[in-house]
Amino acid sequence: MKPIVYHLEIKENLNIAWKSILGSKLRTIITGLIIAIGIMSLVGMLTAIEGLDKAIMANFNKMGANSFTVRNKSGTGRIKGKNESENIVYTIISFNQAVAFKNRMSNQADVSISAAIGMAQTIKSEYGQTNPNSRILAIDENYITISGTEIIEGRNFSLTEMQLGTPVAIVGMDIKKALFKGPILDSFISYNGNRYKVIGVLEKKGSSMGFGGEDRVVYIPVNHAKGKYLNANTNFVISASVSNIKNIEFVMDEAILAMRSIRNLKPIESNNFEISKSDALVNDLKQNLYAITFAATIISFITLLGAAIGLMNIMLVSVTERTKEIGTRKALGATKRSILTQFLTEALVICQLGGLLGIILGITIGNMVGLLMNTPFVIPWLWILVAVSISFIVGITAGIYPARKASKLDPIEALRHE
Repeated sequence: MKPIVYHLEIKENLNIAWKSILGSKLRTIITGLIIAIGIMSLVGMLTAIEGLDKAIMANFNKMGANSFTVRNKSGTGRIKGKNESENIVYTIISFNQAVAFKNRMSNQADVSISAAIGMAQTIKSEYGQTNPNSRILAIDENYITISGTEIIEGRNFSLTEMQLGTPVAIVGMDIKKALFKGPILDSFISYNGNRYKVIGVLEKKGSSMGFGGEDRVVYIPVNHAKGKYLNANTNFVISASVSNIKNIEFVMDEAILAMRSIRNLKPIESNNFEISKSDALVNDLKQNLYAITFAATIISFITLLGAAIGLMNIMLVSVTERTKEIGTRKALGATKRSILTQFLTEALVICQLGGLLGIILGITIGNMVGLLMNTPFVIPWLWILVAVSISFIVGITAGIYPARKASKLDPIEALRHE
């Protein structure tokens, strides 16, 4: 019979607690808002930060955070013999080596090869010519995608154009503005006496530290450049991109083995090439985000601490106001446990209601802030679970002392209370 009695007792206490909450609407609203503001600050800030984190990862994946670059080592090195040391000059990555690497790694990653043809060149059209500040780059069909460059007019090189070495070009926005006042697609530009049909225009990237080289670039097919501009000293750069950033370390290890084999390096010889990831900046930003998240969490917990103190104060006032009611209940047979349960239940219900409101407001405000920063809509399920748990803990912590105080009241003194 005892379980049934306990069940009925709990149900009765819940009913009394709920009626008390409804009977003191103003107190309930104020207390709930105190908790809601604390939860809102936690969920809101962390929602905005999570959205910013996703936006950063998406943008850097687009810009190359999931990619790496292989190039020859710059400068010279020294090797020690028995009697003296010798200078070594690191060899270039040739066209054949770049193509061999691309073919070998095609199943592991998307690979592009490129080579600089000229760095301070003049480009001409029938309407005029540019200043001698343009770059000419020989690229393959994958370069545009892997580099994160966008074509806003026209298209990328086709496989046929790549294989045949067709004289076509994709130009930066500054080239277009300097050489053409109207439409540029299917028009012709010339470089070094060779004419190129313009098939695409790159999105403007703007200047960086005073330089706007990405807007003054001309891309031509690498197979076309091979027959006209490339020579034995032309150095190629290889870029590779993986679909899943988690696999990048594994693919980089495979790339090192592939390049060592292609360059005929012996096991005892060190790499005469460099391989580097493109995610240094994103890692720095991620570290900054972790610091911001930590600071936001600390601030939110301080706010919640204030909310817990406010709730405890209101519950203590409630005990004082309801002293006679508590005395009447105890005189009619209510136990200490039932009084304790009633007041704890009131605190928990108010905290959960406030927590629910805080979660809704936090998600809304956090995503509104994210909207201003162009971040995606997010629902931080982990932080919602944390918020619910915190609401429960705050309810128990702030309610336990007032509840114990109420349960220990002497029924005779309580009935005499005015």
